[in-house]
Amino acid sequence: MIPSYVSCLIQKLSDAGYRTAAVGGCVRDSLLKREPHDWDLATAAPWQTVKALFSDSFPVIETGTQHGTVTVLSEGHPIEVTTFRIDGSYSDGRHPDYVHFTDDLEQDLSRRDFTINAMAFDGGHLIDPFGGRDDLSLRIIRCVGDPKMRFQEDALRMLRALRFSSSLGFTIEEQTASAIHKQAAALSLISAQRIFSELQKLLCGSNVKEVLLGFSDVFAYILPELTPLFGLPQNTPHHRYDVWEHTVQTVANVPPCPHMRFAALFHDMGKAACRSTDANGIDHFFGHAKKSAEYAHQILFRLKSDRKALDTICALVRRHDIPIDPDERLILRRLRQFGPAFFFDLLALKRADCLAQAAHPKRLFLLQSAEKTAKRLLSSNACFSLKSLAVHGDDLIAAGIPEGKAVGYCLKSLLNAVVEGILPNEKTALLDALPQILKEYQNTARPPYTGNSC
Repeated sequence: MIPSYVSCLIQKLSDAGYRTAAVGGCVRDSLLKREPHDWDLATAAPWQTVKALFSDSFPVIETGTQHGTVTVLSEGHPIEVTTFRIDGSYSDGRHPDYVHFTDDLEQDLSRRDFTINAMAFDGGHLIDPFGGRDDLSLRIIRCVGDPKMRFQEDALRMLRALRFSSSLGFTIEEQTASAIHKQAAALSLISAQRIFSELQKLLCGSNVKEVLLGFSDVFAYILPELTPLFGLPQNTPHHRYDVWEHTVQTVANVPPCPHMRFAALFHDMGKAACRSTDANGIDHFFGHAKKSAEYAHQILFRLKSDRKALDTICALVRRHDIPIDPDERLILRRLRQFGPAFFFDLLALKRADCLAQAAHPKRLFLLQSAEKTAKRLLSSNACFSLKSLAVHGDDLIAAGIPEGKAVGYCLKSLLNAVVEGILPNEKTALLDALPQILKEYQNTARPPYTGNSC
C-alpha cells in the first residue's frame, strides 16, 4: 500500500521511537484503489528532530515549521512530514491562530475536516477513529465532529466538501450539507486563488451536475453573476430547461478539463441581461454571447486566473453561437481563424450546448459532420495556415517581392486564395499569381491624393 520511498521514512522515524503514519488523502485514495497524488506523514517527532534525522540522507525543506511541517525529498518525491498537533482557535475563519504539538495521533486526526480524510496507516494497520472507512463504503462526505464548528474554523472546507462530492461521486451527509447551506456566506473569507483552484477541480468531477444543482445557493456566494440564471425561463421551442439547468447540463456534457467546464458554466451568463420577449411570447437573447464573455472576463480576472486560461475561456464563450457547418471552405476558414485545438474545443462546446436543449438531431448531425470533415482535411494536409502554404517568404523575395510589409501582404493574399479554392496550393501556381497580388498591394499602399502640390 505504501511505496518504498515513503515507508523508509516511516521506518526510520519509528526506529527512533516516534510513532509515524501516512495520513489524509493518500490513505483515502489508496482504500479507493486510486493512485494518490502525494503522500503526507504525521509523526510524534518534533520538526527539528525530523530534520536532524533525514538531513544526512535527503534534502529537507522547512515549508511550514510554525505548524510543525517540513518537506523531505525522498527519491525525488516531496513528502510533507508534520508533527501531531491540536489546532487552536480560528479567528480569521481560515487558519489556526496557534497550534499545540502532541504525541497523540488520534488527537491529530480529530482536527481534520471529513471522516474519509481522518484516517491513518502506519504500514501495519489502519487507524480509523471516526468511521472513515465505513463512509467510504457508503460513499458519504461527513464532517469529523460538529459540521458547524468545522466550517467556522475553515470556510474552505465547504468548497472542499462540494469538490469531493463532485470528483468522487459521493453524497454529502445531511447535517454536513445543512451546515454548508447555512454558512455559505463565510466563503467570502476565502482568497480568490483558493476559490479558483477548488472550482477547477470541482467542475471537472463526474458528479458535477448534482453538485451544481443541489448547491446553487452556495455557488451564488462565490459567483453572484450566476444568480439571475436560477429559474430564468427560456420560452422558445429550442429549449426544454431554464437557463440555469441548461447551463448545468452543458457543463456535464463537455470534456472534463477546466477551460471547457468554465466555458460551459459561463456560456449563457449574459442571457438575463439580454432577454426580450416578442409579441408571440417567444423569448430572444440577442447579443448574449458577447455579454456572457464580458461576465466571464470579470469573474476570471477577479479569481486571479492565469491569462492563457482567461483568454481561451472568454474566446469560447464569445464564439459559442457562431455557425459551423460541414462545408469544406467554411471549415478551412475556421481552422485558419482559430487553429485546430480551439476549433475542436468550440465544436465540443457547441455539441454540449445542443445536447442541453430541446432535441435537435439535425444540428447534432451537422456538428458531427463538421468534425469529420475537419479531421479529414487535417489528415490530408489541407492548407489553412501560412505554415502549410507551398511558398514562404524567401520564395517571394527570390521572385522579386521587396522585403518588408509587401511579403506579408502577398503571403496572406495567397493563403486566402488557397483557402477559398481560387488557387491550388502549388508553388508554380502561387508564384505565377504574385505580379497581380503585388500590383494590388502597391495600389493599396499608395498614399491618398491630398490636392496639395509643391
